[in-house]
Amino acid sequence: MFRILTVTGFLMTTGLSLTAAPADLESRRKAMKDLLAEQWEYNLSHNPEFASILGDKRWNDKLTDFSQEAIDKDLAKTKEFLDRFEAIDPTGFPEQEALTRTLLVRGFREQLEDARFKNWEMPVTQIYGIHIDAPQLVSLLSFETVKDYDDYVARLKALPLVMDQTVVQMRKGMAEKLMPARFLLEKVVTQTEGIAGKKPEESPFAMPLSKIPASFSEADRGRVREAILGTIRDSVAPAYSKFAKFVREEYAPRGRMEPGMWSLPDGDARYATTVRRQTTTNRTPDEIHRIGVEQVAAIEKDTTAVAKRLGFADWKALAASIQKDPKRHFHSREEILAAYRKFIDRMKPHLPRLFGRLPKADLVVMPVEEFREKEASGAQYNQGAPDGSRPGHVMINTSDPESRKTISTESTAYHEGVPGHHLQIAIAQEVQGLPPQRQQAFYTAFVEGWALYSERLGKEIGFYEDPYSDFGRLQDEMLRAIRLVVDTGFHSKKWTRQQVVDYFHAHSAIDEVDVQTETDRYISIPGQALAYKVGQLKIIELRERAKSKLGAKFDVRKFHDTVLDAGALPLDVLESRVDAWIGGEKSGTTATN
Repeated sequence: MFRILTVTGFLMTTGLSLTAAPADLESRRKAMKDLLAEQWEYNLSHNPEFASILGDKRWNDKLTDFSQEAIDKDLAKTKEFLDRFEAIDPTGFPEQEALTRTLLVRGFREQLEDARFKNWEMPVTQIYGIHIDAPQLVSLLSFETVKDYDDYVARLKALPLVMDQTVVQMRKGMAEKLMPARFLLEKVVTQTEGIAGKKPEESPFAMPLSKIPASFSEADRGRVREAILGTIRDSVAPAYSKFAKFVREEYAPRGRMEPGMWSLPDGDARYATTVRRQTTTNRTPDEIHRIGVEQVAAIEKDTTAVAKRLGFADWKALAASIQKDPKRHFHSREEILAAYRKFIDRMKPHLPRLFGRLPKADLVVMPVEEFREKEASGAQYNQGAPDGSRPGHVMINTSDPESRKTISTESTAYHEGVPGHHLQIAIAQEVQGLPPQRQQAFYTAFVEGWALYSERLGKEIGFYEDPYSDFGRLQDEMLRAIRLVVDTGFHSKKWTRQQVVDYFHAHSAIDEVDVQTETDRYISIPGQALAYKVGQLKIIELRERAKSKLGAKFDVRKFHDTVLDAGALPLDVLESRVDAWIGGEKSGTTATN
């Protein structure tokens, strides 16, 4: 998914003074509403790419300032907002208003606590960074008017400055030994040189030229085309070449040699904090590692059962057969896209069996952009615009189709599309009565935990009729269990890259291309991969609790609506919300919004 800043962002001091919280309820609620509006406006204005993704075009000609001055002002403003939200007395507030204040205060505190790690000094890997985020942004922008194109040209012209600002932060990281892994930075060079070396008309930044509206005059069409291609040639490509040279000659050679976060300054504390943030729990790396080992063993039993139903001695024999069977592999890029579309389309009419609330926003299946497909995961979801002007995008990696098995397509379609990411995120954006900070909140354990949980919902509908597809579902679940073991292995237990690859091969039939990209992913973004299984296990736990306590009163649609109707939440907050709903259902009252 496209990474965005939500609750907090790049913030700047305005010099506003703190005032005492008004005593009466309505005045306090109004103060809260006004402060929320101010904070959200500030967040958008200082995260212009995020604003554009949401369909707010007021800052479409700008990129986020990544200078040290902006970062320092961010922290100062975060402290100011923390103080001002804490000063509002929430006594008597409706439940969701009080929760909004609690979540914002929590987010601001965490941002301030984490500033000591200076994560902005490691802003680039093969998975994220200005060099790859900027061209990804293009497909998420709206190009409807001449001004949209003119703003885009201005944004392209700003790109060299932001790349220079990024280099400044990278140099600071070099000085303080805050460095990504060396061999992954070599992939950054390849990515950057690939974009720099394209002809202007073939650059990913030229994509908007393919959809200039027919309503434009010939003069505007020609001017826009010349401006975009000229800016790519004279500004963007030279900036990419300069950036590639810096990474190749100065930065990558000084990359860290060990893959684990433990090798960074204050590495153990750095990783422990990352684990808490990504999982929204207080579990330690050791605890999560043990859970992972247990989950791997349990899923292996299930995969062996499927293999025996198909006449194989064990899951490894089945996996070996699949590997050699051309019927279980794709043969073209378009075949991959068609398979995902088929599974998403057939799930849609069955959703009312599982949910009371359904999203209005549509989604489309698209291929991952060529410039990043070698390092991209198998699939990802990019959110649509809240106003419905742009649908959600399920992005599928179609590279090297013959190496990709068909067996996991169904579960991945449900994970990325419906009832997974698209349904959850679109519902959050459409919930009335929540401020945008809540509608756009992104707690990884909730969002990814829900998507993994959703893969199982296909079984409840009666899908996965093909045992090979069900085996693929279990392999996808195995991937998430393995992540608990190998992410903590890398960053806490000092595992080598080969140990992780060997663990994958010992416990899964995951495609080799995915084993390699997944392994590199865990090195690049520590802790993120833990969120899936941790979140899924919590949602399953809460569902079983509700079924046990409610008995015949349990309605899976109400349970799912309760989980989704307040937007993404930390897992501890979700648990409290579900417990309140259970109490309300038992007593015949409504305990949630």
